[in-house]
Amino acid sequence: MTDSALAPSEAAMTSSSDQAGHDAFAELPLLIPVPRAAQLLGISRAAAYRFASAGDLPTKRLGRRVYVVTGKLREFIETESSAA
Repeated sequence: MTDSALAPSEAAMTSSSDQAGHDAFAELPLLIPVPRAAQLLGISRAAAYRFASAGDLPTKRLGRRVYVVTGKLREFIETESSAA
């Protein structure tokens, strides 16, 4: 199936995520706020905080703030996508 055969939203998701997915990680800082990680993962902010508190997201605390470790998040996504 070509990109032109996909629905517009599907074509946008595949072309942008395939091309910019790895570039987006390269441009991110070492730590990102949980809401930004939620955007990258396509999940809600509340779900991201639940995953972080359960230990499913690689996090680091600085004071009272919770950040996601970008490098470990990238590894997590790559291992999950290769396992699927």
